[in-house]
Amino acid sequence: MTGGGVELIDRAEAAARLPEFGDLLTMALAAQRRARAPYSKFSVGAAVLGGSGAAFPGANVESASYGATICAERSAIVGAVVAGETTIRACVVVTPTVEPSSPCGICRQLMAEFGPDVLVFAASNVGDSVYVARLGDLLPLTFGPGNLAAARSWAAAE
Repeated sequence: MTGGGVELIDRAEAAARLPEFGDLLTMALAAQRRARAPYSKFSVGAAVLGGSGAAFPGANVESASYGATICAERSAIVGAVVAGETTIRACVVVTPTVEPSSPCGICRQLMAEFGPDVLVFAASNVGDSVYVARLGDLLPLTFGPGNLAAARSWAAAE
């Protein structure tokens, strides 16, 4: 997950950059323990920080019909939206790998609905390493409302 705008730091530095990091990490680790991953055995936990300052946990929930599976990050975002959040400031995701794993493309795309400045922290439950990046650095060419508006304008001009 290294590249432009992506940094490898430790948990102490993550907490220095985002004071809520420790609470979000604790919440994500607890959610990871409740994940339902009978097929992949890859339990993931997440926590998002809403614009109000409230935090929301999420865990991956797998289904034998793989398309019905939901990732931890999306699970957390859905909880935040249901609670009334309209902005997401940060997301902490925890994976069971020595080197933290990055959010998948679908999760990045959903986070993009909340803007390119969402801070994404990828952590591990077995190590101290944390990747941190702005969402805009993880997904520089998002598909969003502007694309839809441009398509409607083009279709109307025909």
